[in-house]
Amino acid sequence: MEDLQTRIEGHIDTLSQFTATPGKGTTRLTYSQEDKQAREYIKGKMKEYGLQVREDGLGNIFGKLEGTLKDAPSVLIGSHFDSVPNGGSYDGPAGVVAGLEVAALFAQNQLKPKYPLEVIALIEEEGARFGGGLMGSRGMTGLLGEEEFKNLKDHDGISTVEAMASIGLDPSLPKKRDSKTMKAFLELHIEQGPILEGKNIPIGVVETIVGLTQFEITVEGQAGHAGTTPMDRRADALVAAAQMIAQFPALAIEEGEGTVITTGKLHVFPNGANVIPKKTVFTVDIRSGKEEHIQNVIGKLNELIDSYRKNGIQITAVQQLYMQPKAMNPEIVSILKQTSSARNIPYCSMNSGAGHDAMVLSDVTEVGMLFIPSKDGLSHCPEEWSDSLHIANAVEILYETAKKLTEAE
Repeated sequence: MEDLQTRIEGHIDTLSQFTATPGKGTTRLTYSQEDKQAREYIKGKMKEYGLQVREDGLGNIFGKLEGTLKDAPSVLIGSHFDSVPNGGSYDGPAGVVAGLEVAALFAQNQLKPKYPLEVIALIEEEGARFGGGLMGSRGMTGLLGEEEFKNLKDHDGISTVEAMASIGLDPSLPKKRDSKTMKAFLELHIEQGPILEGKNIPIGVVETIVGLTQFEITVEGQAGHAGTTPMDRRADALVAAAQMIAQFPALAIEEGEGTVITTGKLHVFPNGANVIPKKTVFTVDIRSGKEEHIQNVIGKLNELIDSYRKNGIQITAVQQLYMQPKAMNPEIVSILKQTSSARNIPYCSMNSGAGHDAMVLSDVTEVGMLFIPSKDGLSHCPEEWSDSLHIANAVEILYETAKKLTEAE
């Protein structure tokens, strides 16, 4: 176990160096130079562990250990390796590292699986560069179409295709993967919340992932001089946006049962201290474990938006992402629990309040997911930290589960 922990810490420490903001957290945006550095490291380790490596037309990375059954579907294991700006070292990479170490144990123990084992490292789960999030898994499953992918641009106007080319990736390669080639998907992730640490329990077996939707809302008014335009003659886009945003929390509170709503991004144009804002663009993120709550909040959101379309204010709302709540596969959940008990590793059942690639892949294959504790419940910040012992425990559980799912001998 100590050797496993040491290797895990080495992977995490190395990947954390591939950041655009040294000393200020991990900033590894999709198709950036930091992305290129991380993918070269991941691909190198895959080859070192005896895996056949390939990348698809999205830049997702696959490391495959062939099975003895011809044309059999693979058991996939992994997570994403991009980050939010100034994020942490564990959100995503911990799951990729766990996948690598499961493959290492297969090699170390000279296991020959019937069904192939594939370690996967997915792109743009966070949506920090191109918006929407879960891009690697959505593209891989066909939820994100070819044209939609090509039309995506970052805030500098750089398209996905241009960005891929800049680090030597080939966007013409196939993107969608046939669901018949996937037998199951296992994902380890840090909890990103305080529950496991608070209970002093090292493993969370995820039962359900919340549904979520994200909107981009544009409010347009009229620019004017801050000193010479009377208050009753203004169409201030920022005031309208601020008034709406201030009312959003009540929509979630009224719905209850853990429903949450967040405005996390706001841009003001022309963004001058002495200019009445002409336009604001902001995001709205709505999440709940029950789809009816999401739909109810969307309805109330649209009613609220309609009430502000007056006095020269125009508003458009674009739904960028919609994911239904997803239940994990009961059989895999059972295997994860049984394996935890057999190894005397305490666990608890829990739901995920964050979206993950597992929720996308659950539409096309059987999925299981583990959480490990996050120190102080913190994530998406430089202080994000999880114990390598907890990751090692998860690797042991995932290894035994992968053995059963691949029927390794």
